[in-house]
Amino acid sequence: MERIASLLPSTTEIVCALGQGAALVGRSHECDFPPEVAALPALTEPKLDARAASRAIDDRVKQLVREGLSVYRVDAERLRALAPSVVLTQEQCDVCAASPKDVEAALCAWTGGRPRVVSLAPQTLGDVWRDLVTVATALGVPERGELLAQQLANRVTHVSERTLRIRPQPRVATIEWTEPLMAAGNWMPELVALAGGTNVFGETGRQSSWLEWDALRAADPDVIVVLPCGFDLARTRREMGPLAAQTGFGELRAVRAGRVFLTDGNQYFNRPGPRLVESLEILAEILHPDEFPAKHLGTGWEPYL
Repeated sequence: MERIASLLPSTTEIVCALGQGAALVGRSHECDFPPEVAALPALTEPKLDARAASRAIDDRVKQLVREGLSVYRVDAERLRALAPSVVLTQEQCDVCAASPKDVEAALCAWTGGRPRVVSLAPQTLGDVWRDLVTVATALGVPERGELLAQQLANRVTHVSERTLRIRPQPRVATIEWTEPLMAAGNWMPELVALAGGTNVFGETGRQSSWLEWDALRAADPDVIVVLPCGFDLARTRREMGPLAAQTGFGELRAVRAGRVFLTDGNQYFNRPGPRLVESLEILAEILHPDEFPAKHLGTGWEPYL
C-alpha cells in the first residue's frame, strides 16, 4: 500500500472516498474531514493569522505575494520522517494550499527515493471528476476513481433534472470574500446553473474575481449566497459586517426579500472534491425551498436575517 501525504483538504477527502484513508500518513493543517484525519500529523502551516478579519487576511496575503513568498510553510523534516511514497498537492491557487513549489522546496534536500508528487488544478466540475481518477490511478486503484466519479455525476444529474423545469430561475450572486468583495468563479457558476439559478458574477473555469460594491448594487440579484473560502457558518456571520454596512445594502432586492444566505464555505463550495455534490444540494435547497427539503439547514447554510 502507498504511504500518502495529502497537503490539502480536498485530496484528503478524495483519498478517503476512494477507501484509501488507511494509507494516509500526513495531512495539511486544514484537513478536518472525515474527522478521523485530525489524528494525523499536520505538515503545513500558514504564514498569516487565520483568525484575523477578512481585510487583514487579504492584506497579509497580498503582502506575501508582492514579496514573492509562499502563503504556507511545509514541514520538510516531518515530511521526510514520514517517508510518503505519494504527496498530493495543488497548483490551482497559491492562496488555497501548499503549491508544487512549496513541496519541491521541502523535498530539495532529499537523496534517494523521492515521493511522487501529484498536483491537481481543477477549474470546473469536470476537472474535479477527472481528478478523482487521477488520484485513484496514482494510488493504484483507477477503477475506484471511475466508479466514484460516475456516482457523483449521477447525483448531480438527479438534482439538475429536477431544477431544469423550475421557473422562474432566480438571479444569484455568490460571494467568496466579504472584505474586499470577491465573486466566486471556477465551478461555482456551474453549480448555480445546475441548482436552477442564473449566475450573475464570476465565470466558469476562471479564478474568482474582485467585485465592486457598486456593481453588486446595480445588478441587484434575487439571491445572495455568501460562501467565504475557509470560513464555517459562525465565522461567515461574523464577517458579514463590512458587507452589511455598505450604503444601500438594506435596499437590495435579496435583503428585502430575506434571500441572503450564509454557508459553510470551508466544508463546502471551496473544496474541489466529493462534497461539491452536497454543495449543489445546498444551493438547490436555498434557491427552491418548495422543491427541496432543507436537509443541510443549520449545518451547511442558514438565512442571514
